[in-house]
Amino acid sequence: MNAFRNILRFHEYRYYVQNDPLISDFEYDTLYKKLEHFEKENPGAITSDSPTQRVGAGLVKDFPKVQHLVPMLSLENSYNADDLKDFDRKARELSGLDSIEYCVEPKFDGASISLIYDNDLFARGATRGDGSVGDEITINTKQIKSVPLSAKFSDYGIQQIEIRGEVLMNKNNFKAYNDKLIEEGIPPLANPRNAAAGSLRIKDTAEVGKRNLEAFLYHVSYLLSNKTQTANNNEPTTHSGMLEMLWNLGFRSPQKEMKVVQGIEGVIKHVEEFEGKRDTLPYEIDGMVVKVNDLQLQERLGMTSHHPRWAIAFKFKARQGTSKLIGIEYQVGRTGAVTPVAKLEPVQVGGVTVSSISIHNEEYIKEKDLMLGDTILIERAGDVIPQIVKSFAELRKGDEQEIVFPVKCPVCQHQLFKTEDEAVWRCTNINCEAQVVERIIHFVSKDAMDIRSFGDANVRKFYDMGLLKDIPGVYTLPFDAIRKLEGFGEKSINNLQAAIEASKTQPLHRIIYGLGIRYVGETTAKTLANAVQHLNDFAHYTEEQLQQLEDVGIKVAKSIHAFFSDPENIKLLQRLEELGIQLKNEHKELVTDGNLSGKTFLFTGTLARLKRSEAEAMAEKNGGKIVSGVSSKLDYLVVGEDAGSKLEKARKIATIKIISEEDFIKMLSS
Repeated sequence: MNAFRNILRFHEYRYYVQNDPLISDFEYDTLYKKLEHFEKENPGAITSDSPTQRVGAGLVKDFPKVQHLVPMLSLENSYNADDLKDFDRKARELSGLDSIEYCVEPKFDGASISLIYDNDLFARGATRGDGSVGDEITINTKQIKSVPLSAKFSDYGIQQIEIRGEVLMNKNNFKAYNDKLIEEGIPPLANPRNAAAGSLRIKDTAEVGKRNLEAFLYHVSYLLSNKTQTANNNEPTTHSGMLEMLWNLGFRSPQKEMKVVQGIEGVIKHVEEFEGKRDTLPYEIDGMVVKVNDLQLQERLGMTSHHPRWAIAFKFKARQGTSKLIGIEYQVGRTGAVTPVAKLEPVQVGGVTVSSISIHNEEYIKEKDLMLGDTILIERAGDVIPQIVKSFAELRKGDEQEIVFPVKCPVCQHQLFKTEDEAVWRCTNINCEAQVVERIIHFVSKDAMDIRSFGDANVRKFYDMGLLKDIPGVYTLPFDAIRKLEGFGEKSINNLQAAIEASKTQPLHRIIYGLGIRYVGETTAKTLANAVQHLNDFAHYTEEQLQQLEDVGIKVAKSIHAFFSDPENIKLLQRLEELGIQLKNEHKELVTDGNLSGKTFLFTGTLARLKRSEAEAMAEKNGGKIVSGVSSKLDYLVVGEDAGSKLEKARKIATIKIISEEDFIKMLSS
């Protein structure tokens, strides 16, 4: 039956990879059922790469964590020709070449995966995860018909290989799947990317198969040659050659979409031309990826701690669309800030349905000249955050209405207040229901008291039902009443109780941060915690004394002083202490003789290996000090992915050393 299996594999390849079937679905199903019947009668003849073995058995219990053979790094982003020229300049300087050959391919907007093949057989599929460790999704990956269950890598002298790619749901399949959901009365999925990412972790493998996912494989991250076949070793020496190899072995690589170009000017011309074809493609892309084509040169150029030096992503211009502004809602945050939210006629922008957009404040409304009933231009900045670009005043018909900002809080009707130095209107009623709920949500959040199992939804639910009315109420929840609610079994109750009890011993800086004092972030909270023996000591501090603390300026000092001068806040702290919350400073001895002693650090961007809180703790444990902002007092700025204004500011101060996460880790052990 091997010949029969090969026939089915060939027709899968023609249908799912080349999109050019030679037989009808009925004919394929007839062949498939014949093979299925034969294997049922002869179970000993079943092979692991048989087309029948894609189907999973029932539900997946869990997705275990697995280590990638090579870390999955992010790409450096570029947004214009100058960025590409700068990337090319660095590559030429490092390589000593006058001109470099590049391979340019689409940047697919899907979910990243990693595939491993051993001795020609598909062995493992995994999600990207944190770049080093991902979730094993082997069974779900088998449901993707464009992923071969076996491939003749041995013809290229390859014993083991790790391939990177992107899982997508093409536009037609996405629309068909959403139409089906709507018919069944189920809310449609937001966009193809989310649909693909969510599909990979569905525990019902049969449901994964129904989503008609596709996989583009575009990078070989690791390969192990078969020593017994070195004489026949014909591994490709270029990236484009690797894509061609994958295509010839039955993978859906971007072999047809890629282009090899000599020099960066040719690259710039190609990516600009390709952007014009974006909407004609059957799948979503958000840019192009430019890679040094020569694999040996890639090896010489190497990589930083979070991105390769031989590749860069060119991001396309933000998506735009038009809609009508039909209403304004006003939301009240935990500090009383009133934020207007524009309600729009739903519109698709870059594959996402947009119906609400934050419009920040009253000045923003005036600046954009917005009126109710206006036709407006919408843009998804970075293809992510929607924003209003402008209104089309020339399209007004005369029945549009001026947007009048409220003078009273939309929740409690308390008079709103705005200082001269702010653009934000605030409700100053500390007992405003909206503020109370938002303060509780902040207090139980991960970076504050870290009360897991609580979450926004439970806070709002308990508050609306009268089971929770303030922060101290977190520690006096009526669990007998909660047990009667739908969705709260004994296990979830026990988990919530345990998390609440554990939060009583959180360090003082977390409590300070959890109180939600304006302008007091995590770093300032640590500074405050180290300054006193008991939190109530701040009731006796003057603004001038507060300004003597590290990184506490006039504005922050005023806010802290105002908080501890309010009798209601002092009562709050007393009540928390009565309930068992630790308000004393444990006064852990500061490390003064570690590797980083006397040095100040600030972290910015997304770190690849460490959480920011972990990195800060490691710096402090080794004698370093964390500061809250970029100034001449900063010694080291540790830069992760997507670093923003802090990096730009640091570059202007000659004394600040800008280092990578990898450099920081090396400092710890030096």
